[in-house]
Amino acid sequence: MNPNESLPRETVSQTQVVRRTAVAFLIFILLVVGVWKTFSWIKNGPKESGAAKPLRAALNANEKIFSKLFDTARLVKEYPVSAAVKKVRVNGMEGLRDTVGIANWHLNVVRGNGDTIRVTLDDIKALPKRDIVFDFKCIEGWSQVTHWAGVPLKTFLDHYGLQGEEHFQYMGLQTPDKKYYVGIDMPSALHPQTLLCYEMNDAPLPLNQGFPLRLIIPVKYGIKHLKRIGTMFFSNDKPADYWAERGYDYYAGH
Repeated sequence: MNPNESLPRETVSQTQVVRRTAVAFLIFILLVVGVWKTFSWIKNGPKESGAAKPLRAALNANEKIFSKLFDTARLVKEYPVSAAVKKVRVNGMEGLRDTVGIANWHLNVVRGNGDTIRVTLDDIKALPKRDIVFDFKCIEGWSQVTHWAGVPLKTFLDHYGLQGEEHFQYMGLQTPDKKYYVGIDMPSALHPQTLLCYEMNDAPLPLNQGFPLRLIIPVKYGIKHLKRIGTMFFSNDKPADYWAERGYDYYAGH
């Protein structure tokens, strides 16, 4: 074949153009309707733990994967104190509406057998102190390098003879007014960077940051860093979790 000869061209009539355009448009409309119906089905369908069932199933599947990959020896990156912000952002006031004084605050630790230990802030401050400067991540999409200090949760549990409770699958935490509460998987609770925190930027916690005691758990998003801890307990069933009940991820790891 002579390379200079042109290949035969397909002749497309106006009728064919219209037909093909109509078919493409119909396919587009069907896709839009399908997406809309799927979205409506998910949004208005049956819910499980505050989220649509398909979404909760996906979140639960993610939790199984990430929990199996979790390694307590893997540490979150830490920064020098100079990198920490001075104005720390407040990520919610749930459970902090009522003021509480140091004189009438204590931490209730409910053992696995139902017995309760009452611990004061001075008791906690008497334990070995640890500082951490890390990138605090909020599930809303923002983050800040922040400086905190307190006692490692693992140190606290061991000091009070709670090694048996460490074998439970979960730890539950509640504010004194019971209006905010979280469930933490035990491997994350026992991570060496998880703190019962009583200081921010070398000063006592402000009221809006959980005075007198809060959780700092760098392997989780901010929704798990419960402020103003009033009660701690242990369970093999998932404890109630404020934001999970509202459709968020229960595991909330990153």
